[in-house]
Amino acid sequence: MAQSQNSTVDLATPATCLMGLTSHGNVMVGNKAFEYYNERNPEDYIQIPWDEVDYIAAEVLRGTKKITRFAIFTKENGHFTFSTRNDKETLRAVRKYIDEDRLVRSPDFIDVTAKGAKSIPSVIKNLFHKGN
Repeated sequence: MAQSQNSTVDLATPATCLMGLTSHGNVMVGNKAFEYYNERNPEDYIQIPWDEVDYIAAEVLRGTKKITRFAIFTKENGHFTFSTRNDKETLRAVRKYIDEDRLVRSPDFIDVTAKGAKSIPSVIKNLFHKGN
């Protein structure tokens, strides 16, 4: 059985882990770590201590300002993507332990497309640039 790193829990909510094959379980936001436990297999868990979190990126839908999912980027182990029943409430609980400047909005499809369209003139210019 997995041992929790937290001594106090601020929020426990149903969640989906979106890493590879999706799995359903529970997220616990506590004083020491962000923890996810699979509901079918308690030995399948993710524990991310707060000092290992680099930043958190949330996917925000335009117009509605609804958060659909968020990804926790760690300093060493890549990133982990989750969706909880109430993502906004979860991120508010996380904000107690992570500075607000490390909670960012991830670029959506329109942002990525606009950035790509803006780079087309420089790509064309460099295509015909004579090298020395």
